Amino acid sequence: MRLVTYASQRGPRVAALHQEKIVDLNQADPALPSCPKAFLAGGPAAVQRVEKLLTSGRPLPQPAGPVRLLAPIPSPEKVLCIGLNYADHARESGAEPPPEPVLFNKFPTAVTAHEAPIVLPRLSRQVDYEAELVVVIGRGGRHIPVAEAAGHVAAYCCGNDVSARDWQLHKPGGQWLAGKSFDTFAPCGPWLVTADEIPDPARLRIQLRLNGRLMQDSSTAQFIFSVEKLVSYVSGICTLSPGDLLFTGTPPGVGFARKPPVFLQPGDVVEVEIERLGVLRNPVVAEGA
Repeated sequence: MRLVTYASQRGPRVAALHQEKIVDLNQADPALPSCPKAFLAGGPAAVQRVEKLLTSGRPLPQPAGPVRLLAPIPSPEKVLCIGLNYADHARESGAEPPPEPVLFNKFPTAVTAHEAPIVLPRLSRQVDYEAELVVVIGRGGRHIPVAEAAGHVAAYCCGNDVSARDWQLHKPGGQWLAGKSFDTFAPCGPWLVTADEIPDPARLRIQLRLNGRLMQDSSTAQFIFSVEKLVSYVSGICTLSPGDLLFTGTPPGVGFARKPPVFLQPGDVVEVEIERLGVLRNPVVAEGA
């Protein structure tokens, strides 16, 4: 099932895509929450309720008037990210595969939607792209065993870990948080695909195209640490909450590793495509343009 979040006068509301139409879930069934995070917290039971609803043959309510889609989770509590999680990207970076996950994060204000612009900040001249599979947490928890971690994953989507390399790599101390957290540096979408439709997240082709040119092309089979391992590891550090986003790392082909380097420019269009999850597309603009 594909889920989207749209803007309404009452705030962000979760909806399902059914036969290419948007169905407001709370309007169709008041027992279902309107908040996307609350819906994800309902787990498989909420998904099964929606599936029955969509196949019931009853008239399904749609939003009135033009619809503006937001990021699937517009205001996550946490945006967690993993570095060097593809064996082929580790080789590209000249790094040994890490013995345990490399964890960093982005500010939630970096999150933006499908077709929304990536804004190149005035303070950076080396903005890079990174195609990533994003795990969306449903049922939260702390110290989650690896064997139980899949039960805490509600959905998946495409993501782009946009990175200001001059901040991340060349500022005093290495400003990873700053370099990863400029506004619009975490595009997600175009929708969520519920976990029941992705039985094996370690077998998905992942690609990134820049102005139609293929820049990254790999598979999540190259993961060093599985989704289950990552969810378990992060939950040992902080309590996971419904709607938390976990970026799982990027494959090779990133701009700063190319010779010569390739950085995003105003007018570019970046597309992240992941098998079974769709295509996340974002234009690139200069700040203030």
